[in-house]
Amino acid sequence: MSTPRKRRREGTNDTRDLLIEATGDILLEEGYAAATSRRVAAKAGVNPALVYYYFPTMDELFVAVLRRGAEANLERQRKALTSETPMRALWEVATEPRGAALLMEFMALANHRKEIRTEIAAYAERYRESQVAALTVILRARGINLDALPPTLMSVMISSLGATLANESTLGITQGHKDLEDFAEDFVRVFEGQLWTRALGIPEVEDSAL
Repeated sequence: MSTPRKRRREGTNDTRDLLIEATGDILLEEGYAAATSRRVAAKAGVNPALVYYYFPTMDELFVAVLRRGAEANLERQRKALTSETPMRALWEVATEPRGAALLMEFMALANHRKEIRTEIAAYAERYRESQVAALTVILRARGINLDALPPTLMSVMISSLGATLANESTLGITQGHKDLEDFAEDFVRVFEGQLWTRALGIPEVEDSAL
């Protein structure tokens, strides 16, 4: 059983942050059904009345947790896309287990909460638009034929395959994961080394370059 968080210095932002963090932890550790106002208050180490003082409804608290995680993930993506090895960094962001597990809980919650569903859709669109725009620049800079390898396709592949690995691992499903991880590693290595096949409109490279 988890222990209550230590109190921070009193203040609106501190208490609000405590509640958001506690809710996120409960979603990950016990699932959304366990994230009641009393459970959140106990986890945060605050008076239960404060939950509804800062968040009049639990849906508002869930949205705050979702937005906090979404902004953090968008920032990780921005850093990944500007790194020296953007494809590897993007894959690492996509397979980050905490973020994937939290999103899975929110997707389950979205089946019962229209507001959560709307928030997830808005975040996903922002995330993909940002990723596609950056991938377009990255692929063009490497001389890659965008008709052969569309940035939108790359974005969906990275996000969906990464989420599949992370989510299935959480459930204890591992069959086929090693093959996919090896494939992704080879793909990333080839991409970062700018070694592309004729299908992508790039001259082939001698095997010795591998």
